[in-house]
Amino acid sequence: MTTVPAASTMVHARAPGKINVFLKVGALLDDGYHDVAIAYQAVSLCEDVRAFHADDFSVSVTGTVDLSRVPTDGSNIAIMAARLLARRTGYRGGVRLEIDKHVPVTGGMGGGSADAAATLLACDALWGTNISREEMLGLASELGADVPFALTGGTAIGTGRGDQLSPALAKGQFQWVLALSDAGLSTPEVYTALDEHRQQYSQDIFPAEVAPSVDADVLQALRAGDPHMLAECLHNDLQAPALKMAPSLAGVIELGEKNGALAGVVSGSGPTVAFLTADLDSALELQIALSAAQMNVVRATGPVHGARIIND
Repeated sequence: MTTVPAASTMVHARAPGKINVFLKVGALLDDGYHDVAIAYQAVSLCEDVRAFHADDFSVSVTGTVDLSRVPTDGSNIAIMAARLLARRTGYRGGVRLEIDKHVPVTGGMGGGSADAAATLLACDALWGTNISREEMLGLASELGADVPFALTGGTAIGTGRGDQLSPALAKGQFQWVLALSDAGLSTPEVYTALDEHRQQYSQDIFPAEVAPSVDADVLQALRAGDPHMLAECLHNDLQAPALKMAPSLAGVIELGEKNGALAGVVSGSGPTVAFLTADLDSALELQIALSAAQMNVVRATGPVHGARIIND
């Protein structure tokens, strides 16, 4: 892992948000998570975490997104990450964390997971605990299913809870336009809605797969770096329950596709909608069109690298 001298007074780490270009949900596991198959892509909306030596654990949050749902007590995942690292390494001090958020909160893009990943990296460097890459990925997995990917970044396939990662080759860059929502959707509630739907209509639909997998067409499109190919196979099992809980998202997807998006998909559990475009010019035109419709939109590119130390 990248380290800095333990005497440093501050360490700055940055970790990316993500888009699920493909998400298939399987059976509910005994630990409360679902068996999933995800094609992750890290994108250029990032979280910045600055860690300072302190006697206790505290966090403050600023950023360009709505912060009203971000806790600043011990329930903040960054504090949980720092405390977990301290317990496992025997570190006896604390840390003061300053987080600058740019990933939508409860938007299905893994902003909290990025905070946790950046915090693990920053505290390890600040405290000089020097844990191995494998140990850090293990701690990340304990914190949440998406945290290991925020550490690794790039493009990857996640199985199990989503935390068993294997790299996926992705050529070139993909251009995304993200339509943000003022209201968040709870990931557990969206999964619960999917389970209830499947249970209600179990006689009419195929049961959830025991071991879901990512379609070969997705891997081929990523390897080719072809947005048109990828647009044909964007998929999210959570999209239907997300649309049921937030019906206005259907109109967002329709508007984006009418204005040049190759395809739109709810990112993760939503409510962020990710539009894939053919190129930068198309992304700019779509951003202008959606902004003119009074929507909150940002552009992003992917893939980008995972959590890293920033030398200020």
